[in-house]
Amino acid sequence: MLEDKIQQAIADARAICSLYGTLSSECAAAWVTVEEIQAEAAHQKAGHMAFTKTSFEQYCAANPDAPECRIYYED
Repeated sequence: MLEDKIQQAIADARAICSLYGTLSSECAAAWVTVEEIQAEAAHQKAGHMAFTKTSFEQYCAANPDAPECRIYYED
């Protein structure tokens, strides 16, 4: 799971920064890794959200003739 990977990457980054110093290239690279994993998690979440219907959308799909699901068009 990506959340576990994120937590592990954060722990690793803190350890690396503690060992090499906060201004080291190793520390910077470790935090870049954390950011990349977080970006992937956000990307996956956004992709999942795009295909998830709201409760109202699910209701209207099951009840297309319900008054609250009617769509009116203006000419």
